[in-house]
Amino acid sequence: MPVVRTTQLQRVDLNLLVVLVALLEERHVSRAADRIGLSQPATSRALQRLRRTLDDELLVRTRTGYQLTPRAERIQRELAGILPRLEILFGTEGFDPTTATDSFRLMGTDFTTSVLGPGLTRRLFHAAPNASMTFKQWHNGVFEDVSHGLVDLAFVAVSADPELRSELLFEERFVCLMSATNPLADREVLTLAEFLGAAHVMVDVLQGEQSAVDRRLTELGQHRTAALSVPYHTAAVLAVPETRLVATLPTRLLSTLDNPELRIVKAPPEVEPMPYLMMWHPRLDDDPAQRWLRDLVRVVAQET
Repeated sequence: MPVVRTTQLQRVDLNLLVVLVALLEERHVSRAADRIGLSQPATSRALQRLRRTLDDELLVRTRTGYQLTPRAERIQRELAGILPRLEILFGTEGFDPTTATDSFRLMGTDFTTSVLGPGLTRRLFHAAPNASMTFKQWHNGVFEDVSHGLVDLAFVAVSADPELRSELLFEERFVCLMSATNPLADREVLTLAEFLGAAHVMVDVLQGEQSAVDRRLTELGQHRTAALSVPYHTAAVLAVPETRLVATLPTRLLSTLDNPELRIVKAPPEVEPMPYLMMWHPRLDDDPAQRWLRDLVRVVAQET
């Protein structure tokens, strides 16, 4: 990016800009003073400072009143183009989704894309047809990516970085998906002993664990053995039929499942509900586009 030169600006008191505009438009010291809320002496002093700074008289008294010097006329023409852009730059920024061309970068597991993705996609492109959205591939460095500005919004089951913002979207209960021929398939709810003794298909979400499940087991001093480890929740669903495998999955993920060869059994009470969070960097707190996106996610989360 080229270096912006500010050599001339450094010697100018930009507070004088408002006074300059009023003087050039009103062409009268008293009227300019009334317009900007200054006393006439203060406005006269400001005019003298402007004359020294710009090395020009700017306003010249004549029989019919003040007239602009040629340089003052040129400055007025330049300000006509500059001032509207400065108003936008320093004004309160808004966000109009109908004209927005923002590109939103999100990160979550396939649970996010399966449960929140469809509703979020429909609502986002209906409201902001010219925007774009990218779901970046989930990996163990999600917190670093959010911290470094590579991701706008991440969806996680644990809030591991106190320097990042996080907000609870919902709590999700776990159920155990298994084949209808599994000996445990007739249970309403598994005991912890039955659960630990099962052949698990584990979803590797974070650092080799299905964090929301396995961290709770670790707190209880327990551990389950993975007969199969897969990177996606949907892969765990596909692995279960005609096997002895048990997949521990979020309830919302299976809400539309209709397969007579499969059974859904409640997970043990010790496997507590998963808090599901959206997470972002504090620098995005007040960005209008990002606030709009987070509001959209809240609506979709309520709908699920």
